[in-house]
Amino acid sequence: MTELVYEVKNLTKVFEAGFFRTSKIVALNDVTFNVDKGDVLSIVGESGSGKSTLAKILLKLEKPTSGKIFYKGVDLNEVDNKRYWREVQAVFQDPYASFNPVHRIDRTLKAPLKNYFNHLSERDIYSRIKEVLEFVGLKPEETLGKYPHQFSGGQLQRIMIARALLVDPEVLIADEPVSMIDASLRIEILNLLHDINVKRGITILFITHDLSLASYISNKILVLYRGEIMEFGDSEEVVENPLHPYTQLLMSSIPQVDRRFDRKLEIELEKIEEVNLVGCVFQPRCPYARSICINTKPGLINIKPNHLVRCHLYGESQG
Repeated sequence: MTELVYEVKNLTKVFEAGFFRTSKIVALNDVTFNVDKGDVLSIVGESGSGKSTLAKILLKLEKPTSGKIFYKGVDLNEVDNKRYWREVQAVFQDPYASFNPVHRIDRTLKAPLKNYFNHLSERDIYSRIKEVLEFVGLKPEETLGKYPHQFSGGQLQRIMIARALLVDPEVLIADEPVSMIDASLRIEILNLLHDINVKRGITILFITHDLSLASYISNKILVLYRGEIMEFGDSEEVVENPLHPYTQLLMSSIPQVDRRFDRKLEIELEKIEEVNLVGCVFQPRCPYARSICINTKPGLINIKPNHLVRCHLYGESQG
């Protein structure tokens, strides 16, 4: 039987902006999905889609405006923070900003162990650090004792992953972990995340704007646009048979020999000033938009088992 790690139900996050907080920005709107134990779920979307806001809420760094999140069957609000932050670790986008520049790497790596496993001896701490550094492809003798500025971005990202693994997490939330790394090194980090999932059984939420990366690493893909789920399903199904025009647009941006998804959608982003909160949020950019798309918000419907889409093209308005 599948074990649920996360149940996200009707999650909404609204930010208040402006001097008098009269403007409201809807970062997430009625987001509902599940994450099974052992999944690699990619959350895909361009800037402003709500990906990082969702990650911050799952990390308990932001509070939702409404909705519920259950972690292993327990309301996330009721889960002890210290326990949760040991079990759920994060890898952030910028490896250079994730380290204190005046602390050597050994001090940085010892800190989480002393915080969560203060019974360990110095020998046990070093043994644990050595094992994890070797797992992520680094030599302890060439890593410990150095400062962050002495490493490349790719090496720092490996060290950040090692720091997360030191406390034996059950979930890893990776927010654009390869976007600031040389293209030649990205595949190595992706393969490392794959090994973490397969060899250590860690559930991974992989946040990216690149559908090609999502298809490479994940078994499930969730496509976000302006805070709403456009499409959600098994990775192979979403990539081979993208249903939503936005997912098709993301596919068309991937260099490929097979140009089936090159829809040549004509889009002028600078002219889109407001989100349509009455109808479909993608309607201003959609080449297939009809009057119903302007006036009625589509629901998220099952097209196939394990493949959902939010689009009037698939007859939801009739059901």
